[in-house]
This record gives sequence, C-alpha cells and structure tokens, in this order.
Amino acid sequence: MTSRNAVLLASLMVFGLPATSLADEVQVAVAANFTAPMKIIAADYEKATGNKAELSFGATGKFYAQIKNGAPFEVLLAADDETPARMEKEGLAVTGSRITYAIGALALWSAKPGFVDDKGAVLKKGDFAHIALAAPKLAPYGAAAIETMSRLGLLSTLEPKFVQGENIAQTYQFVSTGNAELGFVALSQVYAKGKLAGGSAWVVPANLHKPIRQDAVILTRGKDNPAASALLKFLKTRQAQNVIKSYGYTL
Repeated sequence: MTSRNAVLLASLMVFGLPATSLADEVQVAVAANFTAPMKIIAADYEKATGNKAELSFGATGKFYAQIKNGAPFEVLLAADDETPARMEKEGLAVTGSRITYAIGALALWSAKPGFVDDKGAVLKKGDFAHIALAAPKLAPYGAAAIETMSRLGLLSTLEPKFVQGENIAQTYQFVSTGNAELGFVALSQVYAKGKLAGGSAWVVPANLHKPIRQDAVILTRGKDNPAASALLKFLKTRQAQNVIKSYGYTL
C-alpha cells in the first residue's frame, strides 16, 4: 500500500467507511511486443476499477532474470507460455493463476513501402545488407524468427546479415530508423486498427514456427494484491480483447 493509501485508509476508518473504497496499484512487467495495446488496456483498467497498473516493458527473458533476483514485479505478461509455467514450478509465481491473454503473430517488416512482398520472397533474393531480429535467447519473437528461417532453409545464408536487438522494441527501432532494411518484428508493432500502419510486411504463416502463445501470471509478490488478480480478470473482458485483436493478435 502506498503512503497516500495509508492516509486514506486511516481517514476511512475514522469515518467508518469500508476500506474497499481504496484503489490499489500493481507493478506489471510486460513483454515489449505488447507495449501499444497494454498502454490502452491499462488506461481502460484504471477507468473501470480505479486501480493503477504501473507498467515496465522489456524482454521476457530479462524480466525472468530480474524477478528471480528480487525485482518487485507483481504480474508478468510474457511473450511466451514457457516462462510463466517455469516460474510457477520455481515458486516465483502463484500456481493456477496463469492465463493465455494473446497469441502473437510474427511479421517480416520494412519501413520502405514495397520492399517486403506479401510472400516473403525478399528473403530468398537477399537484396539487403542487414536483417534485424530480437535476441532469440531472451525474446520469443526472436526464437520464432530463427525457427522460420531454419524451416525455409535460409538460416545459414542470412545469419551473416543479422542485427540483433535486446528485445523486440529495439529490433523495431533498428528497422524503423533504417539501420536494417528489414527485420522480424511482432505484427502488433506495425499493425493497428485492422491494417498495416506503414511500410511493407509479410505476415509469417503460423506453420513456420511454434505458436507464440503469450501467458500472464500473478507473481509471488502480487499474491495478496487484489489489483493483480483484477488485472488478469480485466484482460479477459470483451473491452480488453477488442484492443488485443485490433493489434493483430488472436485469442
């Protein structure tokens, strides 16, 4: 409880009002690919519940290491389903709290219109100097990119051209600034309101990599915070799901 809430609680007790009138805060670690939709969802969550979600964005693998070392997060929205499951087994998360909040899509994207065709043939042509992807050991979208190139038989050919971002947000930045002509990003980063936001892209077929099932889980630090469980419930509402789908995720 914040110091502000402590003062409010004391006031409520004096006047005999229920403590449930108080709003709570929850510290949330969010996979970088989910940045745009989560900012909208957090604002809607606060309006609907009065609770505030404090958001931090980054790579799932890095969050795992931070949480294991005592970072004060209470909820994790991961970019995969393996990390939350592992955290449950290791006692870092509340058993049974895990939900799948979205299934992500991988896209090969260029900031240049017409550079990436809708079949991904540009990969075979190789008419570029750099291709960006997120570090596969830290970011599930990076792992999906490696798997895609492997299945296409292009990994060894393209590997010398790799520019790796620490997370998918940095990978997007490499491409958007032109430091890499194209790169594998989350579709949600380049897709909004049902259409491509700019540039050119190939949405990678789901059969070229394992499903990017994104799970959320309440962490041990959040087990007694009602705002943590309320947030996971809110992710399942139609209001939140409409936002999620508008960024190219499936449910």
